[in-house]
Amino acid sequence: MRQIRIGDITIDAVIEREGPWRRPQDFFPAYDDAIFKGHLSSMEPEVFDVAEGKMNITYQTFVVRSPRHTILVDTCTGEDKGHAAPFDFPGKERWRNELFALGVSYEQIDYVFCTHLHIDHTGWNTTLRDGRWVPTFPNAKYIFHKREYAVWEAEHAKGANPPGTVFRDNCLPIVEAGQALLVDDDYALDDTITLTPTPGHSPCHCCVNIHSKGQRAVVTGDMMHHAIQTRELHWSPGVDWDPKQAAESRKTFLSSVADTPTLLLPIHFPAPTVGLVTADGANRFHYRFKRD
Repeated sequence: MRQIRIGDITIDAVIEREGPWRRPQDFFPAYDDAIFKGHLSSMEPEVFDVAEGKMNITYQTFVVRSPRHTILVDTCTGEDKGHAAPFDFPGKERWRNELFALGVSYEQIDYVFCTHLHIDHTGWNTTLRDGRWVPTFPNAKYIFHKREYAVWEAEHAKGANPPGTVFRDNCLPIVEAGQALLVDDDYALDDTITLTPTPGHSPCHCCVNIHSKGQRAVVTGDMMHHAIQTRELHWSPGVDWDPKQAAESRKTFLSSVADTPTLLLPIHFPAPTVGLVTADGANRFHYRFKRD
């Protein structure tokens, strides 16, 4: 993704992995082969690897720099976590190297926003140091939705998976270090950064709005993983907390931004990632990459 500008704010992508990932029939319980193939011609070619029969999926963080703050939105899977495939893979130093190549150090991060507290959105929150997980960004406040945190805290106490070790390793150390801000749906950092609740993929999933000088971009987290979900709104992945609620959130959100200049930044969409949505009837949308 090329750097984009929203008024006085710049947004860059830092990538951990990209390329073919999973077959759609293994990811979407509602998958229908004829329907999927029927939509291929109307979707951007980058979103699907025809030769491998897999969706192209990116793990990335968005680096948001305003005149006042340097912010990360979602932090991929991180290092040394010991996760099972597909969440553990070689070459994760790419993420760190790309961040530093932007001229951004760990110490310069002011805020880390987590759209939700899943394995591939919280990984770089913490770093293993002397056998302990500690906050990677020593001067940052980490924004967690308070009810999302409470749910995963309770699930962790029961030994459930998810969250498995994710809550213990990626979230709890932040709270223990006093660096967490546990917030509600209406949290606003300032007049540039706000939240839009889009629950379903996780209990209190939120999108992160970026506003400046009358322009708006939205980091959509896992409100959608792939462009097919703009065509078939009910195609919620099997990993969703509440698939029906996720589909409703998707419909409500996409309806609100369709045919507007609002730029979307879906975490898992491949480069060029950023795009616009147009309506195609009442329950279907087109996602188009912004290529200029």
